[in-house]
Amino acid sequence: MAAICVFCASSGTVDPRWTGLAAEVGLALAARGHSLVSGGGQVGMMGAVCRGARAGGAPTFGVIPEALMALEVADRDSDDLVVTRDMAERKTVMMDKADGFLVLPGGIGTLDELFEVWTTAALGMHRKPVVLLNVDDFYTGLLQWLKQLALAGFVRPPALDMLVIADSVAVALDAFEQEPDWTT
Repeated sequence: MAAICVFCASSGTVDPRWTGLAAEVGLALAARGHSLVSGGGQVGMMGAVCRGARAGGAPTFGVIPEALMALEVADRDSDDLVVTRDMAERKTVMMDKADGFLVLPGGIGTLDELFEVWTTAALGMHRKPVVLLNVDDFYTGLLQWLKQLALAGFVRPPALDMLVIADSVAVALDAFEQEPDWTT
């Protein structure tokens, strides 16, 4: 069983299809025997993935900064909820607890998390898989821009190649299960 950290939107104003996707991810993680590491909120997609994971029987580990306790309405139903001083400590704890990272649709916070775990992997600071779930072409524009950066020499092709792109929940989870070495 792997601890999969899911990064996604915590906004309660996104289209319901995205919260449905998050709930599907949580249920699928549980069905495959994985546990969930989350940002510790119970609203939006973040809350949906946590509820889905728990509905399927998966253990959940939430990490939330003290300043966001009220704003994100902390997921007090988590099996373990850690309150950190700030966002930087939150990411550090999430990265330490996770065996891999799954990025769902989200905004600037999700992108911040994606780029941090991807950059640290590209720098050899960990060997944990980073999977981007590109459902309905949500991230296609970003991926095209990243390819342009690589062509211009700003991103090394091996770094670009290590970001796993999945177009479905099943393909995303398959990527984690095929990864032979999850050591840090």
